[in-house]
Amino acid sequence: MAEDQKQYITPETKAKLEAELQALIDHRPVVAAEINERREEGDLKENAGYDAAREMQDQEEARIKQISEILANSTTERSGIVEGVAHVGSVVHVYYNGDENQKETFLIGTRAAASDNKDLETYSEQSPLGAAIIGAQEGDTREYTAPNGNTITVTIVSAEPYNSEKAATPRAKN
Repeated sequence: MAEDQKQYITPETKAKLEAELQALIDHRPVVAAEINERREEGDLKENAGYDAAREMQDQEEARIKQISEILANSTTERSGIVEGVAHVGSVVHVYYNGDENQKETFLIGTRAAASDNKDLETYSEQSPLGAAIIGAQEGDTREYTAPNGNTITVTIVSAEPYNSEKAATPRAKN
């Protein structure tokens, strides 16, 4: 994947994924030993313990592959992110359909980018909303078609580079 096609993930998410990956890799010998132990019990056709151990191995190997792909195809770099413009890696504060009381704050990135802040939703730049607002500046209003077919307008209140300390707090506007 080209550098400019890499998906943004937060530094916290990267660290969490790397820790999970290392734990899964470190667990491989335990699973292999379990498989060998169950294999020694005899007939593999009717050995539920062996089947369970193999299934665990398959699931863990699939997760190792998934995490490895996420890490290989992602970046924590936010070069090119400008304060006031919605980009991948930006926390964006918006309101919908002209109703300033219908506000939302979210991170533009992939689900893998999701921060540890449970109040901060993450939208992909390829989602209808994400695609509509990429490049939008504060005060811009854009339209997009929701999955249910409705046309929605969204107005950018602010956009700022992701910062874990203030990600879910809209900055004051004067």
